[in-house]
Amino acid sequence: MNKEAIYHRPKNEYAYAYNEKTLHIRLRTKKHDVKTVDLLFADPFDFNVEKQKWELAEIPIKKHGSDELYDYWLCEVSPPFRRLRYGFRLTDATETLILTEKGFFSDPPSDSGFYFAFPFLNHIDIFQAPSWVKDTIWYQIFPERFANGDASINPNNTLEWGSSKPTSSSFFGGDFQGIIEHLDHLVDLGISGIYFTPIFLAPSNHKYDTVDYMEIDPQFGDKETFKKLVDACHEKGIKVMLDAVFNHSGFYFEPFQDVLEHGEQSKYRDWFHIHSFPVQTKPRANYDTFAFVPQMPKLNTEHPEVKEYLLRVAAYWIEEFNIDGWRLDVANEVDHAFWREFRKAVKAIKPDLYILGEIWHDALPWLQGDQFDAVMNYPFTTAITEYIAKENLTATQFSHHITKVINQYPNNVNEVAFNLLGSHDTARILTLSGGNKNKVKLQKVVQFSLPGTPCIYYGDEIGMSGETDPGCRECMIWEKDRQDGDMFHFVKKLISLRKTYRFTESPMFLYTNDEENSIVYRQQVKQGDILFFLNASANQQKIPVPLDYQEKQGEDIWNNATVSPSGVIDALPYSFTCIKYS
Repeated sequence: MNKEAIYHRPKNEYAYAYNEKTLHIRLRTKKHDVKTVDLLFADPFDFNVEKQKWELAEIPIKKHGSDELYDYWLCEVSPPFRRLRYGFRLTDATETLILTEKGFFSDPPSDSGFYFAFPFLNHIDIFQAPSWVKDTIWYQIFPERFANGDASINPNNTLEWGSSKPTSSSFFGGDFQGIIEHLDHLVDLGISGIYFTPIFLAPSNHKYDTVDYMEIDPQFGDKETFKKLVDACHEKGIKVMLDAVFNHSGFYFEPFQDVLEHGEQSKYRDWFHIHSFPVQTKPRANYDTFAFVPQMPKLNTEHPEVKEYLLRVAAYWIEEFNIDGWRLDVANEVDHAFWREFRKAVKAIKPDLYILGEIWHDALPWLQGDQFDAVMNYPFTTAITEYIAKENLTATQFSHHITKVINQYPNNVNEVAFNLLGSHDTARILTLSGGNKNKVKLQKVVQFSLPGTPCIYYGDEIGMSGETDPGCRECMIWEKDRQDGDMFHFVKKLISLRKTYRFTESPMFLYTNDEENSIVYRQQVKQGDILFFLNASANQQKIPVPLDYQEKQGEDIWNNATVSPSGVIDALPYSFTCIKYS
């Protein structure tokens, strides 16, 4: 047995409270090295006086998936007194070992002090995200490009809607009124949440260079119209999430302009990270910025006045407009202490507010229950697009990527992860797929069948294309004859399927074929087991039905037909089949 590869640690993603009564315990071992794992456990104070013995119970631990190096194991246990001491029995073909906090043993130690400890299952320590998020289907809107409903507030030099390709500085007059007028499009699709990129006063079309966090940019409308928009969304069962740009301000943010004018004498000099005076922007800014963009000076969120101002901003839009979530831009560059105070402040106003951080990498330090509810799940995005759109990953590599990401986080974190295929920061999924609609559909099937809360980037549901910024920010197409109606109805049906089966569990990969680029994975739902057969290749092929499901009668839930596949699924190029077994 390869001891060096065996890993566990209490708390975090390897031992955590899933709910008030249940702990999840994980273990990692070398791939294909260990045959069985059992959890040995007891309350640390449950000593049998008659037998003069501390007695261990045991339950088997199931394999939860594998990546290229490791097997992951997961079990649920409910400590009767909310305390637990535990260890593991691992068996391979030749030996059995007991793993405890003190190391490896041939027999279970009799002293409870040798074992891993989960000292107490405290309610306040349980990771708790808003329950409504699990069932939400998001739709991201870039307000400047969704719909122009009030031409009277168009900014100067506004172009006719969709008359040209977008540039980094062009305006087409998208506004709140336009969104209000097209909410029925989202209702018809099945959307239950809207994520808006920034709406606050700023000179750019993207609004990530904020001038005033307390004011709406007049090109979108006024506060009264925004309130009307939020109320209209809520009446239609749609949640509203705004974008908070707290890592940096815009160049024309009043405090920064004061620093430019008064230099070292400015009362705002410590609101930013300025290296020297006078302030200069060339050849490189002598102050910290987002990336190296001098128009976006980094805010000093450790400064008490900055912190107070930003927390007041966060509270204001909840209290005055009843928004349902904050998406946090460049969240990983802001200090953890600020985010802890942010969470306390906004949750005190609205406990079920959704806090979503923009983090593109392993985000566990922000997902301990004291900062964010979720992050934008770009590792999922990358795995799906690299496997299907670009065909840079094999089926096996894809399964490894997904399994690894899922086992990086507790399950109650995975259940509310923000799963997307594209955004205002990426090329559109149809473009990444080389214009192949079937590839797009296949990727959406994967997106909607994984745990988390899926998001559609505006226009993807009608087949819009575009390279990365600014190409991915074209005007929404509203002429029906220019929309891809087939794609719209596909996405609508997929959303309906998702609402019916609520895919909150982690997928189990049952089959991968790298030569044919095909895959089979299982999702367990309350209605039974659902198997997804994916052919991510340009060739027609036969995908084998896993042995445990052969000859069983199932339901093709996409085509609403009873099926009994004898041994294989006939799969067209870039196609899928989903069969439910009760």
